[in-house]
Amino acid sequence: MKRSRVNDILAEGAAFFARHGWALPPYAHWTADQINGPEGAHIRDRKLGWDITDYGQGRFDEMGLFLFTMRNGDLREMGQQGAMLYAEKLMISRQDQLSPMHRHVLKTEDIINRGGATLVMELFTCDQNGQIDQNADVHVLSDGVPVTLPAGGHLKLPVGASVTLTPTTWHAFWGDGGDCLIHEVSTVNDDLTDNIFAEPIGRFSDIEEDVSPTHLLVSDYS
Repeated sequence: MKRSRVNDILAEGAAFFARHGWALPPYAHWTADQINGPEGAHIRDRKLGWDITDYGQGRFDEMGLFLFTMRNGDLREMGQQGAMLYAEKLMISRQDQLSPMHRHVLKTEDIINRGGATLVMELFTCDQNGQIDQNADVHVLSDGVPVTLPAGGHLKLPVGASVTLTPTTWHAFWGDGGDCLIHEVSTVNDDLTDNIFAEPIGRFSDIEEDVSPTHLLVSDYS
């Protein structure tokens, strides 16, 4: 993905957040020098900020996700007294834009539809080897209410609705009928180690530097 395209997506995403009444923290507007300076150490370490991915496939409009991580703990501190054990993200899933099938190793998350269109979740559970079980029913909580779906069933979340996903729940999602503003509240997020994809794809985009970045992405920090 070209950096110029990333910059356009950043502007579109920020405008979408604003239209739905979500104000971002001050570091969302920091320059690269501020992010890379001493005051940005916590932001870089916890991978806070802008995140755009096409999963390394170069087809963002078909397969991709827009994210902003607002807070995040550190897996190295799990189990310690006083540790930050949680993370929070805003995301945009565009109409018919697939976030591909995946699950997590440790992370449990609530996916909440905060605005826009209907969010569709395709769900499977794990077999005994951690792979997709093509036959077993899927059991999840949607706003505290137990829901059972057949393997590969679609859970439709209107605005305001949510689903709790555990590490044994395989999931893919997309916006149905329009773009969706998604809120994710979860245990600590580590995108380098905690994502297992059904297909051999990557978590981050390969960026072609044709222009200067408007804002650094979390994948730029390293």
